Amino acid sequence: MTAPVLFSTRTAANGRQIGVATLNSEKSLNALSLEMVDALHAQLLSWQADDNVVCVWLQGAGEKAFCAGGDIRAMHQAAADHPGEQTPEVEAFFTREYRLDYLIHRYGKPIVVWGSGIVMGGGLGLMAGASHRLVTETSRIAMPEITIGLYPDVGGTWFLNRMPGHCGRFLGLTGYSMNGADVRYVGLADHLVASERRDSLQEALLTLGWQADARANHDLLSGYLRGIEEQDLPTMPHSTLHEAQAQIDELMAGSSLELIAERVAALETDQKWLARAQKSFLAGSPITAHLVWHQLTCCGELSLETVFQRELIWSVRCAELGDFVEGVRALLIDKDGQPRWRYPDIASVPASLMAQMLTSPWQEHPLADLKETVV
Repeated sequence: MTAPVLFSTRTAANGRQIGVATLNSEKSLNALSLEMVDALHAQLLSWQADDNVVCVWLQGAGEKAFCAGGDIRAMHQAAADHPGEQTPEVEAFFTREYRLDYLIHRYGKPIVVWGSGIVMGGGLGLMAGASHRLVTETSRIAMPEITIGLYPDVGGTWFLNRMPGHCGRFLGLTGYSMNGADVRYVGLADHLVASERRDSLQEALLTLGWQADARANHDLLSGYLRGIEEQDLPTMPHSTLHEAQAQIDELMAGSSLELIAERVAALETDQKWLARAQKSFLAGSPITAHLVWHQLTCCGELSLETVFQRELIWSVRCAELGDFVEGVRALLIDKDGQPRWRYPDIASVPASLMAQMLTSPWQEHPLADLKETVV
């Protein structure tokens, strides 16, 4: 039986080692299973404790995707079997996934993520906290949770709030699919390079002068990758988000979600990227829209630890009280593309439901132990 994640170490010219982790489910576009989460978490901790390992390289098998998101079919089935109830399988997956994402954010050694091809949802959770995030001309990156009744989790509350202007609102409410230049513009990637470079970059890292000091290694790697990016940038795509920043800000401005929904509904455009975004927003889960609004208007100052703690509450509640089960059914199970959301529109979602969605179901939170010193 093939391992869900392949691990190896490569020895640099000076004897230091680079850990290589490969998500190994090419057929599912490397969708993130609980087995993958647990394997990655354990191996990252082991490499963190190994003084001879100076850097980690994380990639997906094949050329099509780094990771197309979490493997949500199993969670869907568990939640569907227990409607209106807390589901242990859902709680376990999100708890362990968020622990892994948090570990990556707080990792002391450089982590390079090769974000070429499709990166969505849970894949972005793995990528967002890494120290050196590489994207290419083939990258297609999105948080399309509004289409399945979830919301941009895996730390989305942290990174969406740190984007230029109202890009965070736009991405969270529309699920817009970004190219590599877009991702670099909004701060979710560090370097934009040619996809053909993957193997040669790994080989090149073996020649660098790695040291025992992690900070020195971060600087060493950054300097090298900047040089590669400078060579490749002239051939890379342009960022639509950058070019349309003023338009996005105007569309998403305001202190009322209902007002923005009305503005988007009234939009007339012949721009295909914007028309797709409009369609996704208007067809998406109204409960998700309210959760995104809460993320982007009430949670911008939260610590990273609190972000993951809050998101675990919301994710479990989405399966228990929200549109998650129906959204996954319509998109991935029956594939009829006709979700029957709990409420017909944003204005119909009661404040009492949203208050319950935001309230912890636990006396002792499963992620209460997250501390800034965690490595």
